[in-house]
Amino acid sequence: MSANVATNKRAWYDYEILETYEAGIALRGAEVKSLRGGMVSLKDSFVRVDGDEAFIYNLYIAPYECDSERDEDPGRRRKLLLHKREIERIKGKTTERGLTVIPLKIYFKRGLAKAELALSRGKRQYDKRELLRRREAEREMGRAAKVKRG
Repeated sequence: MSANVATNKRAWYDYEILETYEAGIALRGAEVKSLRGGMVSLKDSFVRVDGDEAFIYNLYIAPYECDSERDEDPGRRRKLLLHKREIERIKGKTTERGLTVIPLKIYFKRGLAKAELALSRGKRQYDKRELLRRREAEREMGRAAKVKRG
């Protein structure tokens, strides 16, 4: 059973999702408490592979108010825990094809903080407009069918 903490809803609109991965997040002390409290933002966060390790950048985890020991940057980079072959695969796809890796959601699974990552390609503006047109047409058809039945 997993408890969803944060979701990046904007990612589905701005990116075409090609593959997904599950990764653990290396956190420090009170960051876990803040995460459990839902004090996290995925806005503008992304994943980059540096050498043989993957890091998540711009993941904002608000400082835990009861923690007086540490004064850390809430937007610092955090290490992602992935298998070596997954890191190599992500590294190859992002350099060769110009794809990007973004976090879709953060959740707890068996007490451990996890991130669902997506290998994705940015959508063009006309793709977004086409998606909105299609959704609006489906909505109109649904309304027409509802009026016809009622």
